[in-house]
Amino acid sequence: MKTFELLFLVVISWSSSVLQGQTATITGVIFDENQIPIPQVNISSGSTGTFSNEQGFYLLEITADKETNITFSHLGNQKLILENLILNTNEHYEFNPVLKTKVFTIAEVVVTPSGNRRAEGITTISPKTVRNIPGANAGIENILKLLPGVTSNNELSTQYMVRGGNFDENLVYANGIEIYRPFLIRSGQQEGLSFINSDMVENLKFSAGGFQAKYGDKLSSVLDITYKTPVSFGIKVKASLLGTAFTLEGVSKNKKLASITSIRSRDNSALVNSQNTKGNYNPLFFDIQQFSTLVLSPKLKVSYLGNLSVNNYRNEPFSRQTKFGTLTDIKTLTVYYAGQEKDRYTTALNSLKADYQINEHTNLKLISSLYYNKEQEYSDIIAQYKLEDLNPETDSDNPLTPTTINGLATQFNRARNILDAKIFNIEHKGRYSKNDNALDWGLKYEHTDIRDHIRESEFIDSLGFTLRPPGSGYDRNEPATAYEAPVLPIEGITAQNNVQTNKLSSFVQYSRRGQWLGHSLYFNLGSRVSHWVVDGIDIERISHTIISPRGQFSMKPNWEKDILFRISGGVYQQPPFYRELRDSDGVVHPEVEAQKSLQIVMGTQYGFKLWQRPFTLLGETYYKNLQNVNPYTLEDVRIRYAAQNNASAYVYGAELRLNGAFVPGTESWFSLGYLKTEENIDNRGYISRPTDQRLKMGILFQDYMPEVPDVKMYLNLTYNTGLPGGSPSYASPYEYQNRLRDYKRADLGISYIFVGANKQYDNNSFLRLFKELNGGFEIYNLFNNQNSITNTWVRDLVNNQQFAVPNFMTGRILNVKIEMRF
Repeated sequence: MKTFELLFLVVISWSSSVLQGQTATITGVIFDENQIPIPQVNISSGSTGTFSNEQGFYLLEITADKETNITFSHLGNQKLILENLILNTNEHYEFNPVLKTKVFTIAEVVVTPSGNRRAEGITTISPKTVRNIPGANAGIENILKLLPGVTSNNELSTQYMVRGGNFDENLVYANGIEIYRPFLIRSGQQEGLSFINSDMVENLKFSAGGFQAKYGDKLSSVLDITYKTPVSFGIKVKASLLGTAFTLEGVSKNKKLASITSIRSRDNSALVNSQNTKGNYNPLFFDIQQFSTLVLSPKLKVSYLGNLSVNNYRNEPFSRQTKFGTLTDIKTLTVYYAGQEKDRYTTALNSLKADYQINEHTNLKLISSLYYNKEQEYSDIIAQYKLEDLNPETDSDNPLTPTTINGLATQFNRARNILDAKIFNIEHKGRYSKNDNALDWGLKYEHTDIRDHIRESEFIDSLGFTLRPPGSGYDRNEPATAYEAPVLPIEGITAQNNVQTNKLSSFVQYSRRGQWLGHSLYFNLGSRVSHWVVDGIDIERISHTIISPRGQFSMKPNWEKDILFRISGGVYQQPPFYRELRDSDGVVHPEVEAQKSLQIVMGTQYGFKLWQRPFTLLGETYYKNLQNVNPYTLEDVRIRYAAQNNASAYVYGAELRLNGAFVPGTESWFSLGYLKTEENIDNRGYISRPTDQRLKMGILFQDYMPEVPDVKMYLNLTYNTGLPGGSPSYASPYEYQNRLRDYKRADLGISYIFVGANKQYDNNSFLRLFKELNGGFEIYNLFNNQNSITNTWVRDLVNNQQFAVPNFMTGRILNVKIEMRF
């Protein structure tokens, strides 16, 4: 912790004084009640103002870091006032108002460095912040991991755990489309690009628990992404040592058709080669996404979202050497490899959404999507390892000299896994709102078709004999007795499954805002109902039904201080997906029921001003009681379920987050979280779950140089206490409750703005070709901490013991990048 304290003091000492005269931009399209753009609308803010053009488009510069009221007025329509708007320096904020027939004031929209203040308990994060913050896997998930209830000890992975849940318990939506992830990926270095493309994002909302009934059936969290609808032509290019990205925005002349397309490629070789396993790595990842919107009439709008992603991971390891143990009992593991691994993950998504505005009160949506996923894992890796004791004496010329060899063995891992998945969805959503009341409803059908062929085996041979799995019926007595039994893998799976699931789900939710004794109140009540049937070849047809009521209540007292109180909760149930139905032997169990969580979340939000700048302090406590728990093991990012509802569990914790403009025109926050989660398997007593991450601290800090404000600094710091280290194969987790070492990481980014909103050039300079141009460098894992995500279990054949050897993550890496926009 001293290192983090020292760095924080250095960063604070580098912080600049308040800069005056910085600006931000608000833009959008103004519509009437029939969704027709309105020209010549007067938009004013103090002494400045502008008018919308023939297509209803407007752009207005306002003073940054200062409360501003913006008035929209037009002859024949009543004016609209956007109050208490606070934007960061150079922030580009989009607001598309609808001018109605009566005067009203929007007082709930407060844009601050901490995001939109919402009674529903949703965290909003600026897309600009997401794009700027450095990280080995820069993007949405990179910044989510700095939130107090979100953890991940693997910088190569885009997966995250929320409040004691695992990777499979998080909902992700893009423009209302549910997003799925591959099934077979077992390590973070096999992952490529996140589905969410940060260059296309307009709004980002995240809930870490207690979310509304209108969201789906998962246990932990919701990430709700909205992609932008372009209002003008633009090109953005990004390039770095890790990859490239090209984004094209376009809009038709009549403004009815708008489209944004982005192509990305990534090469993680530099990151993977910084690990302690040396080899020839060739991880290449590519994807293309497009989001298009077509206005067919003033009431009907159709949008399309498409994605194609191809991940190729090739690994030819050479050697590895890892030192572990204690100061008085130092051991080293040396491994020499032969063979290679070839993996390919291909995913495609096509979706259509029709949005029909019947009138100003009623909106109907029809959404359909088809997701296809093909995964192939081919691996033949031979590893010859040597386990040795080291001499800890410090007065020796070579103190770490091997003294005893405890194990010499050869390990052979082979995999031939192929999986095809097709997921089809069709869904209707509707909303009726009038005055302070709103009614939401939805009906969704989902069909899943999984074809899975899994063949995995592991052999261990040493000193002329082959280890067999426990319970195989063959005793080991070589070389006194000749080995005549069949050669069996110490661990092996062979299975072929063809599974179909049909699921019908619906929800209804009522919301209301009101006043009581001068206090502002908000609540929503809703429930979800889901019915699904599991079927397939050689699989018994079994159906299940669940009901999940939920609710939220918020109150903003009529006090001088800006305080909001919130409580939410209900029943959250997660129907099993294919991975949860398959046990460790590859057998599918259609009788597995939905895991069930009774949750309650209580929170407080306090807004205040410090140094004449806005700050927000948020605090939440939560408790989850889980039943019908399906136990699992976690190795890197690979989850293997028991496919049984034979456990119960609990989670409780508390979180704090302070947001604010510590430096004018920037967004920074400090977060702290504590949680405890344990499970009771077959009534054997409570033990830590694989996601029992007790203490979490995250710091996001942005700054600039006062003398050269175009030089920007971005820093994120993460500290997590160690996760449970897992257990070797065939061993009970009740016998192995050791923990990994604490996770500490710092990522630093420095950039210089050559061209920006406040820095333009005349026609005599070639820089006039750019709307934006900036470049810089990033240092990942600034202090080169050795963090581990999991253990490799190695056998000591002399004493018949197993040792947990940590698998270290990436070391210090330098990345250079440049971004330009035309």
